[in-house]
Amino acid sequence: MHGSGALVRWLLDSDLVDEINLFTYPVVVGQGTRLFPDTGPDIALELVGSQAVTPSGVTIQVYHPAGPPQYGTATPDMNT
Repeated sequence: MHGSGALVRWLLDSDLVDEINLFTYPVVVGQGTRLFPDTGPDIALELVGSQAVTPSGVTIQVYHPAGPPQYGTATPDMNT
């Protein structure tokens, strides 16, 4: 399914997504529409594959939904 982040969020919330193929383009934009709406439950994603597609840096990441995420804390190692 290509396109609507709102539709993807609804499908994720309804547990109807088996796989997400995310194309990443090496461009930074300062504005625009979010990929996913800022509402809805958090969902962990398991990376199951990735590949560089073009010499310019376009990549594809393949994810499977992995249930609720587990959050941790990070502390900097000041001895390195």
